[in-house]
Amino acid sequence: MTTSRVSLGIEGLDGMLEGGLIKPSICALIGTYGTGKTTLGIQFIAEGLLKKEKCIYISLDERVDMIQEIMKQRGLDVAPYMNKSLFLIKLDPTNFNLMVNSIKEELFELIEKTGATRVVIDPISLFEGTFSSSVDRRLELIRFIEMMRDEPCTLLMTSETESNNPLMSRYGLIEYLVDTVILLRYYRPADMMTPVHLAVEVVKMRQSRHSREIKPFEILQDQILVYSGTNVF
Repeated sequence: MTTSRVSLGIEGLDGMLEGGLIKPSICALIGTYGTGKTTLGIQFIAEGLLKKEKCIYISLDERVDMIQEIMKQRGLDVAPYMNKSLFLIKLDPTNFNLMVNSIKEELFELIEKTGATRVVIDPISLFEGTFSSSVDRRLELIRFIEMMRDEPCTLLMTSETESNNPLMSRYGLIEYLVDTVILLRYYRPADMMTPVHLAVEVVKMRQSRHSREIKPFEILQDQILVYSGTNVF
């Protein structure tokens, strides 16, 4: 049986994923600041819009107008899509009750109402951080992810890394719960003379083969290039 795939719209990364994310599934995109998490999330949404899919982008960080501007800078004028096939939502992470209820309840209503097939939450680590107890954090995140597994959509969540470990999410939890983990990081050459590069690695992918190699990538004005023919290590 052929597994249906969801393209991220990044040719080299789709190749590392054997054609894209499994449809439907849940993916965590993990990286420290400046590694392109939001940009890759936006590219995932843009690819869906170009394929005439319904998409939801939930930001716990950037304002809606900023997300629109980033999309416009990357060559996608979202005005014709707004509230038709693209639904941008800004949640305030300081308003605990509103944010948690919106993610746990209203999101599912919106998915059903719109028929969305792609959802981005950027970053899920701000949602995790609202729980003072590690037990509550784990239970709530497990509950949310299990509910999302019943939805006919592909979910991509970004997460910041743990401050002392660039290979792990901030709370070390999300990577164990999702189907796919994509890790973004800096690569600093030892000679300190060569410019710093970005690197991408598919750490985990359930029910599918995937590349185990670490590939350099570059974020350009109009595209994201993963250099499939080059290995970082």
